[in-house]
Amino acid sequence: MNFTEDVLSGFPAARLAMVTVDESGARREWGFGEVAARTAGLAGALEARGVGRGDVVITVIGNRAEWVLAMLACFRIGAVALPCNTQLRAADLAHRVAVADPALALGEDDLLDGVPGGVECMGLTEIGAVLDEERPQAPPAAAADLDPEDPALIVFTSGTTGEARAAVHPQRYLFGQRLQAEHWFGARPGELAWCTAASGWSKSARNAFIAPWLGGAAAYLHAGRFDPAERLAICERERINVLCQAPTEYRMLAKRTELRPVPSLRRLVSAGEPLNPEVMRAFRSGLGLDIHDGYGQTETGALTGALAGEPVRDGSMGKPLPGIELRIDEGELVVRRATCPTFFTRYLGSDPYVEEWWRTGDRVHADGDGHLWFEGRDDDVIISSGYRIGPFEVESALVSHPAVSEAAAVAAPDAERGAIVRAIVVLRSGEPGDELARELQEHVKRQTAPYKYPRVVEFAESLPKTASGKIRRAELRAGAGA
Repeated sequence: MNFTEDVLSGFPAARLAMVTVDESGARREWGFGEVAARTAGLAGALEARGVGRGDVVITVIGNRAEWVLAMLACFRIGAVALPCNTQLRAADLAHRVAVADPALALGEDDLLDGVPGGVECMGLTEIGAVLDEERPQAPPAAAADLDPEDPALIVFTSGTTGEARAAVHPQRYLFGQRLQAEHWFGARPGELAWCTAASGWSKSARNAFIAPWLGGAAAYLHAGRFDPAERLAICERERINVLCQAPTEYRMLAKRTELRPVPSLRRLVSAGEPLNPEVMRAFRSGLGLDIHDGYGQTETGALTGALAGEPVRDGSMGKPLPGIELRIDEGELVVRRATCPTFFTRYLGSDPYVEEWWRTGDRVHADGDGHLWFEGRDDDVIISSGYRIGPFEVESALVSHPAVSEAAAVAAPDAERGAIVRAIVVLRSGEPGDELARELQEHVKRQTAPYKYPRVVEFAESLPKTASGKIRRAELRAGAGA
């Protein structure tokens, strides 16, 4: 199997594959024939730099054509793509390099400055030269004949203790997306679908272009920042048919804009964290459309959703996707591994996962009709605006400040983001107050990705701990009403 051959070659060369808009506003349409040819050319350039089957390639590129082509070039030759969010800082990138040992990093020129020395880099300027047909190029790469269990993708996911872990997805993961593409994402042949998730996240990797193409639709990529005031205008101007957004984006649109019908929009989908029923009602009233919520994890891919053709129940995470066996074991959602076509193989540095059931760590309940309802997490991962944030990452950044002795990070409820990071800090020196709180916030932004910074900073004499010295985060969460 090979995604670039089995999927891309199935479309007429002139058929629209994607529409891209860069930071300057420059718009471009790409046919499947051009995408396939440019992919083969970039893959040849990777091979010329010594990248081969099984080698890891990091991408630090935003939602633009070069990111899609870089991902596809890896898929073509059997290299393993490791997409990184463009907000990651040097420490985050150093951790990914240490764990994954990449052969090459592809990225926006300024972002590659954060990649540790010793990793060969290829910036957008050089990528542009490779894509320039007027220049001499390495021979295009042939499509490798890959096994379903060969590695295709690495996505880092935050945990409650330790640093982010690297989940490895095999080639079957790419094709397994057809299940959610058909039954939840719902794009149809000839349509234009926009998944707004930032590159570097599992939702972007599977829904920015893979799910639209598996549904016969074209993909829309917009490199600009999220602006609630212009989101619906873009959908109207570009005639977007399927819009996939994070719950935070839906909440901000509901609160900060006047919702109005967009004639081209047919389907709205959401995933990443629970979506408030009142927001769903607001969109139904303003746009005349339901928001189809869904649920999945980095390790599993999509598991549930408000299924195409079925009525939506506001606040529910939907039903299991067809064929996926889910159970509720003492309140926790578990999935039978063999029934999930997008289940990961292992974490880098660990043995393959071979247990029959995967415990999600999420508390849910089911109603009499089989709809599932999210209640909360068993662990301490903070889900803010759809981002999974491990407390350890925030705490490590805080403790690196000379004034901080100890720190704990927990979730605090937030009307727009679902939750925000709340930090409780024990000082080594300095005076607690707003000025130091702002200094610590800026310090975290510099040390790690800005989305991880604590929006609330509180000071305490000590942290509540167990007899073994572990922080009692549940007690701290309770103090914020979480």
